Amino acid sequence: MSAGTESGLSESGGEALPEARSQGKMVLRKFLRHKLAMTSLVVLVLLTLAALIIPIFYPHGYWDADNPSYVEPSADHLLGTTQVGKDMLAQVLRGTQYSLLIALTVAIIATLLGVVFGALAGYLRGITDSAISRLTDLFLIVPQIAAAAILVKVFAGSWYVVAIVLALFAWMPIARITRAEAMSLSQREFIEAARASGAGTGRIVFKHLIPNMVGTITVNATLAVAQAVLAEAALSFIGLGVQIPDTSLGLVISENYEQMQGRPWLFFGAFTVLVLISLSINFIGDGLRDAFDPRQRRVKA
Repeated sequence: MSAGTESGLSESGGEALPEARSQGKMVLRKFLRHKLAMTSLVVLVLLTLAALIIPIFYPHGYWDADNPSYVEPSADHLLGTTQVGKDMLAQVLRGTQYSLLIALTVAIIATLLGVVFGALAGYLRGITDSAISRLTDLFLIVPQIAAAAILVKVFAGSWYVVAIVLALFAWMPIARITRAEAMSLSQREFIEAARASGAGTGRIVFKHLIPNMVGTITVNATLAVAQAVLAEAALSFIGLGVQIPDTSLGLVISENYEQMQGRPWLFFGAFTVLVLISLSINFIGDGLRDAFDPRQRRVKA
């Protein structure tokens, strides 16, 4: 049952389905008309496909260090080679794979934690709300980069360790937004009807509240991906993120930033991809926010 369709329900409850479907089509139509978001989606898909497909056919592996040092860009090495003889394009492609994997992992974990905690706090209120709110405040006042750097250093810098640590410091904004929306939705008639029918807390939260927050959840999950990409890059750049033999765009940039002036192709290759990924995801998030906003009648270019 949906909050946006509760007024159109009949006794059988079946009349809400066409309206729900039409609402979904309207959201999709508005998103498809958002030119900047669609352009960004194409860019992100192309970057992802390139990172996954090109290494299959590219003659140089990211682990191969048998090439000459500091070879300039050529037909054989499109972005040149590093000081230790590794092909830079292979490094950038591998770094893109890991950066996207880390970002998606962070976004999924942070969204799950934030949505569950926020929905429970907004619906139950009282002691539960106070406890979750104080926990959220506690995590918010902790310097995230410093704490993440310490934890990553202690537990070693494998990509999944970095992802889990970053997720532990990324769920709080999502929880706050979800809590506010859950508090508003919990006063709606369809929630009162669920309570009257004897539905328990778990059913109300997971079957009624959370499905009616899908727009907010989708937008915040998308933006969490972009934030995770930059957070991981910042940690890896200062040497406290992903460690060799794993890699990421932040680590590739960190290893080659000193070549920015003498051999700029070694730095700007990974840097450009990182910027494109971050901007693309942010613009996609803007498009989703406009599409889900019922007050947004005209689509932004």
